Amino acid sequence: MSTTVVPSGAVDPVDRLAEVRTLSEQLPRFMRLVHALKTQMATNETRDRAALVLLFPLVRLGPLRQGALAELVHADPSTVSRHVAALVEQGLVRRVADESDGRASRLHVTDAGHAAHEALRRERENHLAHVTAGWDAGDLAALTTLFGRLLDDITATLPGNPDAPAGAPTIDPEEIR
Repeated sequence: MSTTVVPSGAVDPVDRLAEVRTLSEQLPRFMRLVHALKTQMATNETRDRAALVLLFPLVRLGPLRQGALAELVHADPSTVSRHVAALVEQGLVRRVADESDGRASRLHVTDAGHAAHEALRRERENHLAHVTAGWDAGDLAALTTLFGRLLDDITATLPGNPDAPAGAPTIDPEEIR
């Protein structure tokens, strides 16, 4: 009888493949759940949640050109254009002439936009706090760390990313929305 000896801390390749397979089956479920949550939370017709999500990178990174924002969120420029128009119309974002190129503008978050961003952030945090209320602090910390690492590694494989490894699979950004 043959026994596979695996060094301490290493994962048996067969077990690793099984784990990757399970993860590949869980990711679509996760994306469906995120979509269901977005649909459930979109109770107010005037509050376009897809547009509000654009406030997060604008608050985190500061004023951006619309094209740079579209690239950053891996979204079609026409979709971002519609969302930005909604944010401007609601007074959450304003366009300001770009100092380096007067023909272009940068998107600045208004005070109302910061308030909307904060409300959405709090809503997300409250939901996750409720969902993980029964979790031990170590499990929550481990998930947070590993999920961030997974997101970073997936981001590194997206088309146009200079850090993407050669031969990395290409992903249609429309598929990850």
